[in-house]
Amino acid sequence: MNLKHLVNKAKDKNKFVDLKAYITFCDEYLDYIRENLQATIVSQNENHYCFYQYKKEGNFQITRPINTNLMYDAKTFATASKEFLRVLRTIKTVNKKDESLRQILNNSTYTIQQSVGSALDGLPAGQSNTARKLNGDLFEHFIRLIIREIGITCTAGVIQVPIIVAGDEQFNMSYQHDLIIEKDSEVKVIGSIKTSSKDRIDKIFIDKFLYNKLTDKQTPHIAIFLNDVQRKNTKRLNEYGISATFLPGHFKGYTVKLNPLDGVYYCDIRPRMMTENILKDHIKTFDNLLIEDIWKFI
Repeated sequence: MNLKHLVNKAKDKNKFVDLKAYITFCDEYLDYIRENLQATIVSQNENHYCFYQYKKEGNFQITRPINTNLMYDAKTFATASKEFLRVLRTIKTVNKKDESLRQILNNSTYTIQQSVGSALDGLPAGQSNTARKLNGDLFEHFIRLIIREIGITCTAGVIQVPIIVAGDEQFNMSYQHDLIIEKDSEVKVIGSIKTSSKDRIDKIFIDKFLYNKLTDKQTPHIAIFLNDVQRKNTKRLNEYGISATFLPGHFKGYTVKLNPLDGVYYCDIRPRMMTENILKDHIKTFDNLLIEDIWKFI
């Protein structure tokens, strides 16, 4: 197994048809990085984050930040991935208070997706936009596969919103969504699935406001994010740190003055999201959606 093989595989979305394909890719990637990295660089400002640096075959590229508290190594993932699938398939009967099961859901999801993203970081620097788009598409598909695995049918696509004036339908408006959950021909949940909230948080809040205004309904809108950190250079040459891409002021402003989202979920949740007023009431870890919240919505 070499980096070129992994990068080419990550570039082909047809290789990721089901959860087992994502898990197999992650196994291969974790096995590769055990002995084939040029270096593991520790973040200078938050030491539990690191960056993988590839050798010459990867043009000595440096990956996105990796949260070592969430990222499994190859040996641990070999066991956790089997438990991950088991928990998903029995989600309705699992012990909701078992923190180890919740950790498996979050850490496995994070590890699998970061393996894909980090492999794509091996693309030449000029293809960073391609890597970003591929990674985002694969994350959306991955989350939908997870939701289907727990027994809920979901899709991505366009919803036609009829515009009714004085009791008569005048025309339709089209809305594209990453996640649509329907039951008995009624839309129960609309979701946005993004690797981060950067440059996207405003649209998600406004989409809920406009959709519910146009339909005269209160359809739940949720957002699912992988993380909200990015790499930054520190003042010292060749040192790296991380910076947050989350905009707390925007989030709180829209929540209070426009409309709150019905659920916001992260695999890699930032500390302030768990302690700060308003944020802690509206943002949770991803396991909460799968174990509890999604069943309330439908």
